[in-house]
Amino acid sequence: MHLNRDAEPQQFPKNGLLFLQLLVLGIFVVFALRFWYLQLHRGQEFADRAENNRIRQQQVYAPRGLIRDRSGALLAVNEPAYALAIVREDSQDIPAALRRISDWLDLDLDHLQETFEKGRPRIRRFEPQILVHSLTFEQLATIEANTMTWPELKIVTKPRRSYPQGPLLAHVIGYVAEANEQEMNVDPDLTLGDSVGKKGIEFTMETVLRGQKGLRQVDVDAAGRQLGTALLVPPEAGGDVRLSIDLELQEFVDQTLGEHVGSVIVMEADTGQVLALVSKPAFDNNMFVSGLSHADWALLRDNPAHPLQNRAIQSAYPPGSVFKLVIAGAALTHRIAVPTDRVFCSGGLRLGNRLFRCWERRGHGWMDMNQGLVQSCDVYFYTLGDKLGVDRMHPYAVESGFGVRTGIDLPHESMGLVPSRDWKRRRFNEPWHGGENLNMSIGQGYMLATPLQLARYTAALINGGKLLKPQLLASASPDVRGELPLQAGHREFLVQTMVNTVEGSRGTARRIAKPGVRLGAKTGTAQVVRLMSEFERAKLKDIPYHLRDHAWMNSFGQRDGRNYVIVAMVEHGGGGGSTAGPIIKSIYDYLFPDPQKVEEARDPD
Repeated sequence: MHLNRDAEPQQFPKNGLLFLQLLVLGIFVVFALRFWYLQLHRGQEFADRAENNRIRQQQVYAPRGLIRDRSGALLAVNEPAYALAIVREDSQDIPAALRRISDWLDLDLDHLQETFEKGRPRIRRFEPQILVHSLTFEQLATIEANTMTWPELKIVTKPRRSYPQGPLLAHVIGYVAEANEQEMNVDPDLTLGDSVGKKGIEFTMETVLRGQKGLRQVDVDAAGRQLGTALLVPPEAGGDVRLSIDLELQEFVDQTLGEHVGSVIVMEADTGQVLALVSKPAFDNNMFVSGLSHADWALLRDNPAHPLQNRAIQSAYPPGSVFKLVIAGAALTHRIAVPTDRVFCSGGLRLGNRLFRCWERRGHGWMDMNQGLVQSCDVYFYTLGDKLGVDRMHPYAVESGFGVRTGIDLPHESMGLVPSRDWKRRRFNEPWHGGENLNMSIGQGYMLATPLQLARYTAALINGGKLLKPQLLASASPDVRGELPLQAGHREFLVQTMVNTVEGSRGTARRIAKPGVRLGAKTGTAQVVRLMSEFERAKLKDIPYHLRDHAWMNSFGQRDGRNYVIVAMVEHGGGGGSTAGPIIKSIYDYLFPDPQKVEEARDPD
């Protein structure tokens, strides 16, 4: 066998060596970069996540302050409740978890997914994100039995607001509901799942009622299972609020108003404290606490009776003849008339080619200012309105508290409307006409007032002329916001005409008279539309409901140093004396019971 020993030894290719060196260098660079990325660039983040796998911090919801009536009766309380939350970091399959929740609780999956996606940007991965509020006991039991297989689902304890009286005080107290996106953007203390006041006292006293959330430390294992908890910062309950409302009186007024649509206000004339404020129809404010369904919201929103409307402060109506007190005051102040001036009422007053009728078609005969108010003669006030003109009626009515908000501690109060030449030109691009002075003088035309504005004006007549802020807080002191533009003698004259309207044989409010109590009142029947001829002389029950007049009465009652004002307004109730009168009389019977009956009740033997 021959071996070729002269053959050249095999050489490793130079290019291959270079390639190998570059490969090793490349691998080294990759490992170095990865090391830098993990240890330096995202090191703190991974350290935090590793820590959060072991220790997490969760907020603890604080109970909201209680709301009580003037005697301490509870009107808004908190009750224990449970919510279902999801922790994203503990979930391997979030869509599957949402489907499971939908199956367990029979909830719409699309709505659940929408809730999850909406709240996701505001909640960190390791924090519980609430998906379902106010679980029932059955729902709670179902979830608790399955948490071992669904560790991402957590039960969260969260106090729930409850209103024991429901619709009775819904327009005063309002309600709380989950904070929306806009509210969270404005208030940095709010997070997803927080409840805030949306209406009523819950809204206006939010900063007092809302507590301070606490902080809890939770130890978990790698699977997210809870190993232990420790309270780091205890929650602080919100402050309590005591209202001026008298719960028993509120219940009585509510029953007295019955099925009428309208409102009643009972107020202390000297302090402005509101003792009762009823608006009907109302709604159950408990419905909003746990989240109102679309179907329930549609029922409330589309209800033609508008139960969400607080008619005492948000609805503005033509005041009708109750406004004649203001016009009489303006005529006295501007020296247009003195109380003894007389006007003959033949049943109407002609201005140009139009006849303005009095409600008494046969005419009242000769009327002075006292009888013009007591019998509510329209022709007498047409005459005053024609002499005053809108340029004097408008500023005087505004100074008397109309066309401006009263400042009561409730949101969305209406200003009402006191028309002027400028307003009409801006609104309709038309000049003011002389006939509109006549309409304004009897509280018709464009003139609009809220029941609360009228209650404040009536209180000012008997408290020395002070226009007070109506108070809903029991601790609030009287807050004078203005003075009636009326001399004391003229004011006392108007008060006496109100007494005469109750005590006089031809007074339109004589049905509320009560021995032993000084009562004064003014009735009003405000035309909603100009009735068609076939209904002009028809009985109330024969007129379509939406065409019937509104019924007003403002009043005061005095005995033993107590001064109350009551205003009743019944939508489409017909005559003020016949519809609002019995309501007000019942309330005065409650406020000023017959001494003999009180004694008999104390000692039945």
